[in-house]
Amino acid sequence: MQLRMTNQREIILRELRKSKRHLSADELYDIVKKDMPRISLATVYRNLEILSEAGLIGKLEISGRQKRFDYDVKDHDHIYCVVCHRVDNLNIQRETLSREDLVSTVGYSITGYRLEVVGICPSCQKKQNKGE
Repeated sequence: MQLRMTNQREIILRELRKSKRHLSADELYDIVKKDMPRISLATVYRNLEILSEAGLIGKLEISGRQKRFDYDVKDHDHIYCVVCHRVDNLNIQRETLSREDLVSTVGYSITGYRLEVVGICPSCQKKQNKGE
């Protein structure tokens, strides 16, 4: 099935890629409505799901929080700030972790993995240190 690239999808995709961040649908809606004032939040949600299913963007569901969407579809991992909920790419050497390291006693056949790292981002650390 060929995905039809509507004007709405093009703008949503462009703005997500331009942001270089992991935005929620709400955050992306606030950006997109500047170009398309009549677009609804439901339309943004629906198109993000369609773009994700088509493999043009990634969808992150971190620690049960609001979904975020990723401009980069290559395999990579993320780090999540437990204070402000910011999400950043985590640059680790995936090559050093082998599939054999991941094999569990339950007998799963590993097809991939996502590493979720949590912590406190530099901005929140600065704010915390000022408060001390």
